[in-house]
Amino acid sequence: MEGMPPMDSAHELSELEVGTVVAERDLTLTRDSLVRYAGASGDFNPIHYRDDIASAVGLPGVLAHGMLTMGAAVQPVVDWAGPSRILDYQVRFTRPVVVDPATGAQLHVVATVGRVDEASARIDLTVTVDGKTVLGKAQVVVATGR
Repeated sequence: MEGMPPMDSAHELSELEVGTVVAERDLTLTRDSLVRYAGASGDFNPIHYRDDIASAVGLPGVLAHGMLTMGAAVQPVVDWAGPSRILDYQVRFTRPVVVDPATGAQLHVVATVGRVDEASARIDLTVTVDGKTVLGKAQVVVATGR
């Protein structure tokens, strides 16, 4: 495909097989991450930065923005495949990500090939915090250039 970045032989998209893990990464979200994301996105809902407000509305603590979690989770696939190869990305938000003021939140992302056809591959993301799934049915479709 025109404009697609070259892949090295270890990650050749045209040689993908179902079940292959193409990326795995631990990502840390901190309260600083939330402040920066709020500034960039314009989402200044206080549940993302004030413990008292989060508690008052029945939340277990300050929560990461859903779109921040979603964006962070896809980054290992973007780094692996290249941004111009991403054709589609969808998730279901299944559990909030509580960001501790001292330790933050550790996202663990595993990207596994779920389907391959002539033109694309579906990469299934398993995204967990403390062993619990936070994004369900997280799927990225990438162009393979076959």
